[in-house]
Amino acid sequence: MFYLKILHRLITLLRSDASPTQMAWGFALGTVLGFTPFLGLHTLLLIGMLCIFRVNLSSAFFSWALYSALAWILDPLFHSIGFFVLTQIPFLLPLWTKLYNLPLAPLTRFNNTVFMGSLVFSLVLFLPHYFGFKWFVQKYRKDWHTPIEKLKIVHVLKASKIVQFYFKIQKMEG
Repeated sequence: MFYLKILHRLITLLRSDASPTQMAWGFALGTVLGFTPFLGLHTLLLIGMLCIFRVNLSSAFFSWALYSALAWILDPLFHSIGFFVLTQIPFLLPLWTKLYNLPLAPLTRFNNTVFMGSLVFSLVLFLPHYFGFKWFVQKYRKDWHTPIEKLKIVHVLKASKIVQFYFKIQKMEG
């Protein structure tokens, strides 16, 4: 039922009146939040950006949850990327030394290989996720929504007693 709930929230999000741009910014920021470890000053900065700027919070939280689950699998890759960035690029070594000696910079956890790797990885994916999700929302609303609603499996699921019971309980919760 957990997957049904996620699928329902994604479809509800895609059907909402929120602009594709706001949804895409939320999705992109949620990607960075999801891939990077939670504890750190960057989390406060990103949550602050979610609150200050006009982004869709539902898409941000959806992306955050999705990529948090995927991040555990990618930790070895993040470690490799972070190790490379922190130790194998000679012209950056003085920068890392100066940052580490600043009072607040170590609280960002930039010197952790997994954190640095996940941050670099998520920042590289930031703009592709923004443009990709914006395109996906526009394409879904324009071309895919009506054909998906006409699929036989959708009608079967909507008519299913289990699904109807699930949605009835969900409405009672809030």
